Amino acid sequence: MPHCLLPLLLLLSSPQAAEARRETPPTPVQQREVRDAVRAGRIVPLQQVVADALRRYPGTLIEVELDDEDYEYEVEILGPDGVVMEFEYDARTGRLKKMEVDD
Repeated sequence: MPHCLLPLLLLLSSPQAAEARRETPPTPVQQREVRDAVRAGRIVPLQQVVADALRRYPGTLIEVELDDEDYEYEVEILGPDGVVMEFEYDARTGRLKKMEVDD
């Protein structure tokens, strides 16, 4: 799999925001590779890290990406106060590595 950030969920908040980011959706091959990695236990399911992030910072899920080289999930949540929080998780263990305000 080439080094890239695989957008697993594109901005859920608005079509305009998704258009502004111009993210490239994952190809069917990339999607299949991610599903296979979850089934084989090489990475934890996306739902697990999203649920944890939303427990820590309730709000609207904006974006989730998988960095396939570093095996990290990156989760962005828009809080009710308008602040976007970014979470980094180890995709192999589901452990939270870093939480910070996204600029």
